[in-house]
Parts: sequence; C-alpha cells; structure tokens
Amino acid sequence: MADTSGESRTNSAPQTGWFAVKQELSQDKIKAAQCAIRLITILFTFVYLLPIFGNPYDAYYKVLLSCTATNILRLHQRVPRISFTAEFMRNLFIEDSFHYIIYTCIFQMTAPVTMVIVPVFLFALLHSASYSLTLLDRLGQNSWWGARLLISLVEFQSRSILRLCALCEILILPLTVLLIFTGRTGLFTPIIYYQFLQLRLSSRRNQFTRQVFIEITNTISSIAMKPTLPVILRKILGGFVEMMLRMTPVHQQ
Repeated sequence: MADTSGESRTNSAPQTGWFAVKQELSQDKIKAAQCAIRLITILFTFVYLLPIFGNPYDAYYKVLLSCTATNILRLHQRVPRISFTAEFMRNLFIEDSFHYIIYTCIFQMTAPVTMVIVPVFLFALLHSASYSLTLLDRLGQNSWWGARLLISLVEFQSRSILRLCALCEILILPLTVLLIFTGRTGLFTPIIYYQFLQLRLSSRRNQFTRQVFIEITNTISSIAMKPTLPVILRKILGGFVEMMLRMTPVHQQ
C-alpha cells in the first residue's frame, strides 16, 4: 500500500506565492480596498509634509477625503443595513468609523492644520500594517524581510500609536478655539468638535481617548491643588477640571 501521508501534508499546507496573494485580495474585496485607500492616505500625508512632488494644500484635503472613504467602507461592514429607526441611529453613533466621518467633514471646511491629519495618518499606518503582514504571509514566510521588520516595529508600538492618536484628538479641541482668533476656522468648529470628542470618549471599541483624557484631567487637578500655585491660576485650572469632568462618561470618572 502506497504511503500518501507526505502527499496529504503537502495538499493541506497553505498555498503561498502571488496566486495566494491574489486569492486573499479577492476573498475580501472591501478589506483590500480599505488597505489600498489607507496606503493612499499615507502617501498624501508625505506629500503634504514634504511638498516636493505635489501641491501640499491639495494633498491635505485628499488625506481627509481618503480617510472618509476608508471609514465609509468600514461603516458598511459594521452597519450593513440602513434603516430609519432609533436603534439604527444609536448603533451608528457608537461606531468609531462614523466618528471619523464626522471628524473629516469638520476639517474639510477649515484651513490646513498639521495636527488634524496626525491621527488620520497613524490609524492608516497601523491598520494597513496589519493587513500588509497578512499579504506577506500569503506571499511566503521569508519574503520581503525588510517590510516585515518595519511592520513589526509599527505593531510593537501600536499601543503608543493609539495613545498618541487619543492625545491629538483631545488637544485639537483647544486648538480649534485658538484657530478662531487666527481666522483659520469658524465659530461653530469648536462646538461641533466638542460633540465629536464626546463621542470618542464614549467609544466602546477604543478606550484610549477616554484613558488619556482621564489622565490629563487628573494631572491638571493635581497641579490645581498645589498650595504654591497663585489663586487666579488655581481657579482657572479648577474650571478646566470641572469642564473635563462633565465631558467624561459617568462610569469612568
């Protein structure tokens, strides 16, 4: 009787190579499209920061536009069926992808601000790295080791990247107030952004904005309680702490 165990092991082993990559891309076209758009987001971010190959002004708004496209696809995955019900609206407003559709819409109407595209770039970098590693695995375990090293560095720093995104989301609120005085944004931008930040603080899937916000609140509160601090500064910081506590979800305070 012929020994077919070696043949069985060969048949059960996962396929690798460009055909396997093509299969992976065709199995989930939405995920593949998201990765492609995220790579475009990264490209336009570099064009904006290093204006050698194009117009940085146009690149800035293309970063926001590509972010919108990515999150529309992601929202389609999370909430595939549209219905005009209260439950649908509740589900819509708790989705992180919907939050960032609001985010990009806010800043499509303002002058370019570098900090605005920092979280967009970092999210694109983090999520595209994860999917790119999957494609490299399909290509072969020993393929493109340089790209694997860079992706590993990104994934190793994923927690720090998410915390930096959260910090930017928080700092942009006072920044929008300052931008009013420079004429780079309108009066309603801080008001709308305040609503966006409250959505981020209530996010179910991303707790980093809430954690960083609470840490900042506690730090300011500690500074405000120092006896050596002038009374005026203590009152100003106390007012900030009260406002931040009102924004923090009750169960997290």
